Amino acid sequence: MSTKGILMAGGKGKRLKPLTDITNKHFILIYNKPMIYYSMSLLIYAGIKEILIMCNEADIISYKQIFNQVEKKHSIKIYYRYQKNIGGGIAEGLTQNVDFISNTKKIALILGDNFFYGRSFPLQVKKTLNLKSNKSTIFLSEVINPKNYGVAYFNKNKLLNIIEKPKNSKSNMAVTGLYVYDKNILKFIKNIKPSKRNELEITSVNNMLLKKGYLNYQRIGRATTWFDLGSFENIYQCSEFVRLIEKRQGLKIADI
Repeated sequence: MSTKGILMAGGKGKRLKPLTDITNKHFILIYNKPMIYYSMSLLIYAGIKEILIMCNEADIISYKQIFNQVEKKHSIKIYYRYQKNIGGGIAEGLTQNVDFISNTKKIALILGDNFFYGRSFPLQVKKTLNLKSNKSTIFLSEVINPKNYGVAYFNKNKLLNIIEKPKNSKSNMAVTGLYVYDKNILKFIKNIKPSKRNELEITSVNNMLLKKGYLNYQRIGRATTWFDLGSFENIYQCSEFVRLIEKRQGLKIADI
C-alpha cells in the first residue's frame, strides 16, 4: 500500500492582493521556480507516488501543464480536484477526499505556500509516513511572530493544546503547513464544525486528535529552514535564500 500526499493549492490569496487578483499565489515565482514546486518537491523526495492537488477549478489546466513532465520524470501519479468551497479551510482537504485517504495507511497533507529546505528533512518525512503507529504527526518550528500561526503549548515536553493565532502567546512554537495523518483521521473529521471564520480549521482537527491521544509532534530543528509564503516579505526572503544556496553551493533546490 503506497503512501499518498495531498497538496493544498487553492484559496483566494487575500494576503497577497492585488497580485492574486490576476494569478493564483502558487504560481508566483520564488526566485526561479513557481511557489508550488517547493511543496511538490518535498512530497516527491519523501517517496510519495500518488499526489492529489486541491486547487481552484479555473487553475486545473495550468497545473496540468506545469506538472505533466514532472509526473513522467518521477514516475508518479498526480490527481486534480477542485476545492468546492474556496476559502473553506485547510481541513476541507481531508473532508472532501475521504475516498483518496481511505485506501492508504498514512497521508501527507502540505500547504502549497510552505517552503521546507533541509538535506535530511525529506527522509524525516518518509520515516514518519512509514511508522507503524496509528498516530498522526504535526511538524513544529520556532518563530518570532507566533500570533500569525497555530501555536503549540507544552508542559515540559508534553503537548497540551494548539491555539489558532493567539493574540498574546507564551509559546513561540508554530505548527507548520505539513501534517502526516493516519487514516484513522476519517473517524474524526466527520465531527468537525466550521469556526467563527466559517472555515474547517485544521487546528480543530489536530486538537481533536490530541485529546483522543492520536497526535505526535516533531520539531523540524535548526537543520531545516521553513517559510510560510503568505506574505510579500516572506516571499522576498525565501527567494533570496534560494538564490544564495543555488549560487554559493551550486545546488538546485526543488529541481523536479
